Amino acid sequence: MIPNFYRTHHCNALREEHIGQTVTLAGWVNSARDHGGVIFIDLRDREGMTQVVFRPEEDAEIATRSHELRDEDVVQITGRIEKRLAGTENKNLATGTIEIVAVTLTMLNKADVLPFHLDREMSNEDLRMKYRYLDLRRERMTRNIRTRHKITTAARNYLDTEGFIEVETPILSNPTPEGARDFLVPARMHPAHFYALPQAPQQYKQLLMVAGLERYFQIARCFRDEDLRADRQPEFTQIDIEASFVKQDDIIPLVEGLLASMFKAGQGVDIPLPMPRMTYQDAMDRYGSDKPDTRFGWEITKLDDLFANTGFKIFKNVLEGGGTVRGINCKGFATVTTGQMNRLNELAVQAGLPVKALAFIKLENGEYKSPLWKVFSDDEKKAVTERMDLQEGDVVFFVAGAWEMVTTVLGRTRLEVASMMDLLKDNKALNFLWVVDFPLLAFSAEDQSWVAVHHPFTRPKAEDVALLDAGNYGKVRAEAYDVVLNGYELGGGSIRIHESDLQAKMFSVLGVTPEEQQIKFSHILEAFKFGAPPHGGLALGLDRIAMLVSGETSIREVIAFPKNNKASDLMTDSPTNVDFKQLRELYIQSTFKPKEKEEPKA
Repeated sequence: MIPNFYRTHHCNALREEHIGQTVTLAGWVNSARDHGGVIFIDLRDREGMTQVVFRPEEDAEIATRSHELRDEDVVQITGRIEKRLAGTENKNLATGTIEIVAVTLTMLNKADVLPFHLDREMSNEDLRMKYRYLDLRRERMTRNIRTRHKITTAARNYLDTEGFIEVETPILSNPTPEGARDFLVPARMHPAHFYALPQAPQQYKQLLMVAGLERYFQIARCFRDEDLRADRQPEFTQIDIEASFVKQDDIIPLVEGLLASMFKAGQGVDIPLPMPRMTYQDAMDRYGSDKPDTRFGWEITKLDDLFANTGFKIFKNVLEGGGTVRGINCKGFATVTTGQMNRLNELAVQAGLPVKALAFIKLENGEYKSPLWKVFSDDEKKAVTERMDLQEGDVVFFVAGAWEMVTTVLGRTRLEVASMMDLLKDNKALNFLWVVDFPLLAFSAEDQSWVAVHHPFTRPKAEDVALLDAGNYGKVRAEAYDVVLNGYELGGGSIRIHESDLQAKMFSVLGVTPEEQQIKFSHILEAFKFGAPPHGGLALGLDRIAMLVSGETSIREVIAFPKNNKASDLMTDSPTNVDFKQLRELYIQSTFKPKEKEEPKA
């Protein structure tokens, strides 16, 4: 180890076998206590804490100065290691059986009173973000950052042993069609032209396969200008992987080994392999989500056959129109409150429910409570009770309509009720799975056009290429795969298109004209003409994995300097205004006009 002027040991290194030695420590005063003129402090550094005692009989001058120590002062202390008196040991500290009797005290930096206590959890996130450098001193945050380091190191080591080469790709590049808005950077030397910060290194990593590197990875910084939530940031990090001469069944076990190494490094757990696989169709049919949380049951149940001859007009009209009727039994939720129902109805409408309230039947105190119960026939009542396993204390929610809307609404209802009932609060299970056979394309009603479900470089399944040629886009499946953990998408990937003509065909389906293809994608279309190998890959969300490994619920807790939920950095006051001179150099003029404040009415 490199010699250190300030310390001989860190604050978690000393044990009883060191008793009698003289050592030097440096760190922060975690707390100070006056026991009748004898001052005790807990000295903290990144590794832990050690108790230091200042005794007047040892050195009166140092003992007097120790009375001035306050929390978060930075000090250097030299002293003699002694065993703590019987009964004063601290079982919560690894160093809790020893203490340092100080013989020198050097003040390295005096600390002002902090804006918040480091030993308490805080609900004021903006205050934490403003003083993030203080927030990171807290044990939980330090642990999270170190956990992230461990899993990142494990990922690099694993991919290195598998023959992957780490390559950096440009940050300043052309826009990449990844489905979100780009962050644009004006190019001063090219007036009226802009770079885009990459949403992902998608085209570059494919070009590296054309270049013959065969196995590439990168801990890649990515940027997306989109609305934020707990597991999103405008800038984020992904583990980007691409390989040549591979099929889906080559990529999946590779990534399983990678995830196993990361969770072993971060949590010390062994993930059972191989991970189960589920088709997109099955995931939506059973869980109403393409990233299902399988830690609890409550699967969606198809009821079309039970209502094939129903007299209930709503269900009858839906079925005759090619729709579906499905339900979900939320076991033990019959005590649902009015407020909870209002919340569920609100979420259902946001998910596409065309009416304002979810239909339901609940069995409470032996009584079936629901307007639906009155319109069902006796046979339908019996069939629903049996099919849905409806028992005392249960609630069954029904949705009728188009398949995608029905499954999506029931899927979100399933998760929200589970949250309301705290079903997963203390559930430590790690339910990994792969979702495969995604649709290649989806129709956007808003834009009246077809869009790529993953991205436009995703390969259609060989047996479905004929459907693509025939214009039957909705039935084309992709060579795409997502890895999921407990309802979170950890990463997604695909086998890529590597032929120029097929890629041009895909662009055309997405409404990109030949002229636009030449402007935006000529580099990759041309590259594919020079012997591009079959290739594919995957990108894992490093922030999200670090969040789950650390047991957090927001990626902001595992990023050193994140933005808040308004995409602002309160610590550095970013983003900020730019003066006229800088804008002029970039040939930019702002047209933004702040809203005028309304004058108060008399």
